[in-house]
Amino acid sequence: MSREGRREVIERAARELFAERGYAGASMDELARRSGVSAPVLYDHFDSKRDLHRRLLERTRGELLEMWRESLAGDAPAAVRIPRSIEAWARYVEDNPYAARMYFRETTSDPEVQAVHRRIQREAERELGTILGGERGGEPLVLEMAAVTIRSALTGLAIWWADHPEVTREQIVATALAVVWTGLERTLTV
Repeated sequence: MSREGRREVIERAARELFAERGYAGASMDELARRSGVSAPVLYDHFDSKRDLHRRLLERTRGELLEMWRESLAGDAPAAVRIPRSIEAWARYVEDNPYAARMYFRETTSDPEVQAVHRRIQREAERELGTILGGERGGEPLVLEMAAVTIRSALTGLAIWWADHPEVTREQIVATALAVVWTGLERTLTV
């Protein structure tokens, strides 16, 4: 297996392990077993558990921001692009349950890990504000606040959905649109 292929196997196993057990409950030995590698091979790819955890948070942030960029792009009216974006977000959460659970729900008492998680989420909020800026331009503070509100609402909904898997993606999208789009529509017209 190539180095990149092995790294991908490790990252997939790590997302699952961190999502199941949280940062504190995940061990590098367990991750090595799940990845089918030895601990030294694991450490060839990542310097530490913190390094790996940070990488996964950054990767998930990048995937989500790319999803927002792609789904909000185009010349269609916002009334078309916003629902398309909420649908894309819900599909991401459904298709990547471990990544989403780790990114949205992670709790730990380790202050360094908490700081990294907060930093990555703040960066995502600023970037989402910039992406939303394409909707109306100007007012970066208003757009950042809108991004924080959207992220908070969708994070809460993703966490709730993980605990209620019987709820369909269509129900999640309809609820998110009813709550998020109404407020965003008003924000974009201010």
